[in-house]
Amino acid sequence: MASPSSLPASSSENPSSDLLKEIRSHEIAISELNSLATSRNVYQKNGGLFFRKSIQTAIQSEQKQLDTAKELLQKMDTDLK
Repeated sequence: MASPSSLPASSSENPSSDLLKEIRSHEIAISELNSLATSRNVYQKNGGLFFRKSIQTAIQSEQKQLDTAKELLQKMDTDLK
């Protein structure tokens, strides 16, 4: 999944809604990865290329991106208050 810095410029007026969509996307990806057999490999997009990874590695990467997006959203919310 894309990290916040790699997303194209948002066309919406509300960047927090874009972050919420990104967070939801990472949550769905993690859920889908958890439903696969652990012996399988998956392809994960990094930049413009796809790399074959184990499911555990892909889940860790998605979780890291999810945590980063949540931190950004929390920072945006505290900055607005």
